[in-house]
Amino acid sequence: MRKVGIYYAYWCHEWDVDFFPFIAKVKKLGYDQLEINGGTVVLLSAGQRERLTKEAIDQGIILSFGIGLTAEHDVSSLDEDVRRNGIAFMKDMIHVVAAMGGKTICGTVYSTWPKKLPKGDSRERYLEKSLASMRELVKVAEDEGVTLLCESLNRFEQFLINTCEQAVDYVDQVDSPFCKILLDTFHMNIEEDSIPDAIRLAGSRLGGFHLGENNRKPVGYGNMDWKAIKGALDAISYAGSLVQEPFLLPGGQVGQDIAVWRDIVKHADLDEMAKVSAAYMKKYLA
Repeated sequence: MRKVGIYYAYWCHEWDVDFFPFIAKVKKLGYDQLEINGGTVVLLSAGQRERLTKEAIDQGIILSFGIGLTAEHDVSSLDEDVRRNGIAFMKDMIHVVAAMGGKTICGTVYSTWPKKLPKGDSRERYLEKSLASMRELVKVAEDEGVTLLCESLNRFEQFLINTCEQAVDYVDQVDSPFCKILLDTFHMNIEEDSIPDAIRLAGSRLGGFHLGENNRKPVGYGNMDWKAIKGALDAISYAGSLVQEPFLLPGGQVGQDIAVWRDIVKHADLDEMAKVSAAYMKKYLA
């Protein structure tokens, strides 16, 4: 059975928070996995990281790590100082995640988020820098046993990888078993002609899978065709985790970055919705 997880920021207004309380919370709500911010984890003390790791082990929860690299850590930057800064930051993250027993880092590991292509500029220039950075980073990832998962994002948030086809081309150019694809149904719903077809195209390159309803509510509260999605995952024998990223809360940096400008669900009981959603995921997707 596939493990089911949820992203901590479902409950947050800010990205940098204490992750510790969420470990027991998600266990109680029926999840197997908690995804946290790899960028924040890098900044924690060794003692704080050990505390998180022990709590996850005690609760029987898998920790996974995601990142939307900030502009000063943009590994696709044309500014060589910025690019090298990003590479150094990502190397630190790989080492830290490995020390905590983590197996993957997902998200915009290949660039920054959010980012639009400057007017009149060429995507290829940034792609070349990104690939050069990733080929360097993946050597460290290989040594540490950590797989870098490159997420395909919608056009309003990034420009380098918007479709599964572009993601396939990217990871094929990196050419390492430690660089794979992360697909997210929220972004795919915007960019792909067929979500199941995109999943089948990814095939064995698919290293992680994010679930998001069309409206960014928890899984089961929107109109995504989960039966067809599960069929495609089964067809490629996907055995990885299913981690959902719902966002309901306006306000704070999270609401600003995700563009939540209203109460998506009025008077929402976030814990109850997450609990119902975990049961839905286990019944229909895991």
